[in-house]
Amino acid sequence: MLMLWRIVLLPFLFLGAIITDASAENEPMSFYKGKTITILVGSPPGGGYDLYARLIARYMGQHIRGTPAFVVQNMPGAGSNVAAAYIYNVAAKDGTVMGALFMGAVVDPLFGEGKRSTHDAAKFNYIGNANSDAYVCLVRTDAPVKSMSDAFEKELILGASGEGAGTRDYPTLLRNLLGVKFKVVTGYPGTREINLALESGEVQGACGQTWSSVAVTYPQWFKNNLVKPLVQESNVGYPGLDRMGVPLVRDFAKTEEQRKILELFYSQAAFGRPYVVAPDVLPDRVAELRKAFMETMNGADLVAEANRVKIDIEALSGEVLQDALTKMYAAPPELVETIKAALRGKVVTPQNPAR
Repeated sequence: MLMLWRIVLLPFLFLGAIITDASAENEPMSFYKGKTITILVGSPPGGGYDLYARLIARYMGQHIRGTPAFVVQNMPGAGSNVAAAYIYNVAAKDGTVMGALFMGAVVDPLFGEGKRSTHDAAKFNYIGNANSDAYVCLVRTDAPVKSMSDAFEKELILGASGEGAGTRDYPTLLRNLLGVKFKVVTGYPGTREINLALESGEVQGACGQTWSSVAVTYPQWFKNNLVKPLVQESNVGYPGLDRMGVPLVRDFAKTEEQRKILELFYSQAAFGRPYVVAPDVLPDRVAELRKAFMETMNGADLVAEANRVKIDIEALSGEVLQDALTKMYAAPPELVETIKAALRGKVVTPQNPAR
């Protein structure tokens, strides 16, 4: 009799095992078991974006079910628009490729002319933002420009990457909107190369630089009084820079319209170090990556490592980032058009404004 029951039940037990295995295969994130996630960095090795990406890659796999491996690859070019276009159009759409992009690649479709963008930034799935950084203009202490006020009277030669990069777009806007005498020399691959040129005296300054990265990577500049921050390119002052007496750019606005334009432009700081995946990634994988990203950024191991290498962590969730982007793209058209005109080289400020 016992043998008979075994014969009768065996097919059902086998069927149950199949159902259980099938359910496991359909569970979100079982997909990642044995997989590798690539973080594609839109800048050369050695810069701040690369540093953050490698730090995140070290710990994020621990927070994803299936514990996937992480690797970091660099794909610089066109202010990280090359990497953005690759993720949007070419890379796997299964959640195994994340992009660490310049904020310029996020706002270029809004503020640019669309010539560089082969992606729709509004359609990316935003996984999170590693840090809402303070952006600064830096100047050599032996340059003729000693203060931001001097920059309205004397020329300052700045190193920059290409269109769409903060190092080019930030000073270009200030030159054409406020009338500062910035001469922007483009063609440097990334901030590392710009900073080598600044250190050697090949250029006199650089804008669109993240203060946390510069302060950590080049502490000797400030210790030896070789380079100093000229002005903060943000809507809100960074405490350390405030204590140093470094002014905000928007304080140099001559009209209320200019102030609004600067506030809109600098709102992109919320995208200081954004991480994205392609639009077609399944929602459950996007949700899991967002959850894992925030757990990683708040995790004791990453925070301890960030403190050790002296970089700031101020993470924003993908949901908050997506909402901020939606609001930015809904900005008043007249302000957007003025920014676009300034970035493509048109002077949009009076030639002889009263100061």
